[in-house]
Amino acid sequence: METVIEATGLEKRFGRVRALDGLELSVSAGEVHGFLGPNGAGKSTTIRILLGLARSNGGSARVFGRDPWRDAVELHRRIAYVPGDVSLWPNLSGGEAIDLLARLRGGTTDKAAYAARKKRLIDVFQLDPTKKGRAYSKGNRQKVALVAAFVTPADLYILDEPTSGLDPLMEATFNAEIARVAGEGATVLLSSHILSEVEQLCDRVSIIRAGRTVESGTLEQLRHLTRTEISFAQDGVTEAQLARIPDAHDLHTDNGRVRFTADSDRLPPVLAVLAEIDARSLTVAPPSLEELFLRHYGDELPAAAAAGAAPEGADRR
Repeated sequence: METVIEATGLEKRFGRVRALDGLELSVSAGEVHGFLGPNGAGKSTTIRILLGLARSNGGSARVFGRDPWRDAVELHRRIAYVPGDVSLWPNLSGGEAIDLLARLRGGTTDKAAYAARKKRLIDVFQLDPTKKGRAYSKGNRQKVALVAAFVTPADLYILDEPTSGLDPLMEATFNAEIARVAGEGATVLLSSHILSEVEQLCDRVSIIRAGRTVESGTLEQLRHLTRTEISFAQDGVTEAQLARIPDAHDLHTDNGRVRFTADSDRLPPVLAVLAEIDARSLTVAPPSLEELFLRHYGDELPAAAAAGAAPEGADRR
C-alpha cells in the first residue's frame, strides 16, 4: 500500500526548546490515521512541517513522496487543512471566505458541482454564510474552515483539533464527512487529544509525547493502554462484595459512590460481578487521552519537563 506521509527521525527546535525529538510517523493511502497526544506533545509542530510551513532541524518528512518544504505549492493542491484555532478575514462573509479558499485550491472550475457541494455542506453544518468573519463565534469559524476543506475534493486531509468549539451535533456531522471522504479513497490525518473521537473514526493511531512517538498501531493493538472509569452507588454494598470485583484499580469511596478503574479489555467479567452484587446507579466512562497519558507515562513527566520544557509563554505544540 502506498505511503502518503512518512516522517523519520523528525526533529524541530525553537531555541533551546526541543519540540520534536526523533518523531516517527507513517500514514498509508486511504486510511484515517489518528495523531494523538496531550497539548504540547508536538502535534501541531509536526503538522506545520508536513504542510511546509516550518522547516525541520533533522530527520526527514515526505508527503506523497515529496519534500513538503521544497514542494509546498504542488502538494497544497492535493491537501485540505483545518487548524484548531481558525482566524478569518474580518470583513469577508463566511461564504466569501469559503469561495476564496476554494479558488486557491482550484476547486471552482466546475461551477455547478462546486455550488451543489457548497450548499450541501452549509446546510449540514448549519452555517449562516452571510455573516462577516468578525461576527462569528469560535464554533462558527470552525464550521467555515470545515466547509472550505470538504467543498473541494482532496487526496489528503490534515485536520488539527478540527472539532474544537463544535457542539455534539456538529461533531456527528463532522464524523459523517470524514467517513464520506474516506469512503471515496482520501487519506486523513486527524490530530486530536479526544480519545473517543479517534476511537470512532480512525483505522490506526500514533501516540506522541514530548516530541516522540511512544505507540503506533491499530486501536485493537493499543487497547491494553486504556482503562475505563466505573462508579456506582455505595448503598447496600459490603466490603466482601467489593473484594469480588476482579482487576479493579484504585478502588475507593467518594461522596457515597464507589469508584475504580478497569482495563478496557477486561470489562466483561467486571460488569458481570457488578450485576451479581446488584450495583445501582452505574456509570461507565472512557478515559480522556490526558488521563491515559498521566496513567501510563506519568513517571516520565518530571524528566521530560526538566530536559525540554518550554519557557513560560512558549508554544511546544
